[in-house]
Amino acid sequence: MKSVFLFYILLMTLMTSTTAATAAEKKLPLCNNSPNCVSSQAKIADKQHYIAPFEIKGDPQQAWTALKEAIIKHSRMIITHETHDTLHAETTSLIFRFVDDINAILNADASLIHIRSASRVGHSDFGVNRKRIETLRMQLQKAGVIE
Repeated sequence: MKSVFLFYILLMTLMTSTTAATAAEKKLPLCNNSPNCVSSQAKIADKQHYIAPFEIKGDPQQAWTALKEAIIKHSRMIITHETHDTLHAETTSLIFRFVDDINAILNADASLIHIRSASRVGHSDFGVNRKRIETLRMQLQKAGVIE
């Protein structure tokens, strides 16, 4: 009986993956068919949803910290979850109080920050999500951490 139990433990240990996913393997949530979402992991040919990732120059951790600081400085943005290479933030519209989601993944090996901004409700966002990401891009460019 002991040997069967030990065999079972050994088998379960071998079947369990212990490797963590790298940033290169992590994926942002997909955009729906509606035009109220932009993502750097959308297909480049998808002009409605694709937005270029942030190309880091210099230290990736410095760029990642600058991104978090830029998000925190916005009065209606809050980081709700973060790890060493991912973050999720929420932003609330001023008048109607709609909540949009911002997701980011740091891929230090490729010197990229993949970014996504999407509305939770509705169909069109009148370009708000794209403008939001481009505003963050300009702030990080001014800080000298991305191209």
